[in-house]
Amino acid sequence: MTWLEGGSRNPKPAGQRLRELLARPEILRTPGAHNAMAGLLAKEQGFEAIYISGGGVTSTLGLPDLGIMSLEELCFIVRQIARATDLPLIVDGDVGYGGTLNAMRTVQELEMAGAAAVHIEDQLLPKKCGHLNDKRLVSIDEASAKIAAAKKASSHLVVIARTDAAAVEGLEGAIDRAKAYKAAGADVVFPDGLPTEAEFRRFADEVEGPRMANMTEFGKTPHFTAEQFQDFGYDIVIWPATSMRVVGYALRDLYAHIKAEDGTAGFEDRMLTREESYALIGYHDVEALDESVAKTVVPQHTGHNPEEG
Repeated sequence: MTWLEGGSRNPKPAGQRLRELLARPEILRTPGAHNAMAGLLAKEQGFEAIYISGGGVTSTLGLPDLGIMSLEELCFIVRQIARATDLPLIVDGDVGYGGTLNAMRTVQELEMAGAAAVHIEDQLLPKKCGHLNDKRLVSIDEASAKIAAAKKASSHLVVIARTDAAAVEGLEGAIDRAKAYKAAGADVVFPDGLPTEAEFRRFADEVEGPRMANMTEFGKTPHFTAEQFQDFGYDIVIWPATSMRVVGYALRDLYAHIKAEDGTAGFEDRMLTREESYALIGYHDVEALDESVAKTVVPQHTGHNPEEG
């Protein structure tokens, strides 16, 4: 069934479905998706949850990840991916888009958009990626109040407390803050930017779970597998902005090819075919809902140039 048909949606709230996944013994592998097609491709590969990165989405808007994307811009992407995939979505809520009341509204808007979880961090605006330098933090009391407010606003959304304190106050600071956020009601804790296995293990030993780890590329954390993170004591691992980076890399190659070759001939083996893309988005399933629309016949690609006769 397509999303246009009312009976096709999972009746369980997204947050409940995420909690069921977290109750399983194995770590929840959660790749990032920056738009609905990326989400569908992740689902096609068998992933059961998706992460939406503020940095990844912001980059697709042509903006730096400094907390200047609007809540509605984020919710637009969340609605797209939730509608297309019907999977639980873990969403990067930055600093909650403002103060305590803003955090409450962020939770409400994301629930209505179809999200399963949001993480809120303890930085001041303008915020930075957790793997960059010179981050500034709000007080532990202010951050705890924001987490408590987010939890109060949630009907099913899983509230994840992210702390960026490790690079500012050291690992002890990150541990102290995470414990306070748990006491304030956080369902999951998320220490960002940890640089070593030893620090991941110590954090997990000292802070009750569930715990989330970030396996971003080009950051402070060396490459670990999901299995390794599970051994360290983590329940969720995200690959947050990878989809955006891969697409950007591929598009750069495409545009360079068009510039050099004056067209796309010779690049087709690096594209989804029309059949593949139509199957991915359920083109024929949606088309079949309207009897006035003739079933589309996909042109057969021959590679023949009509100008050659």
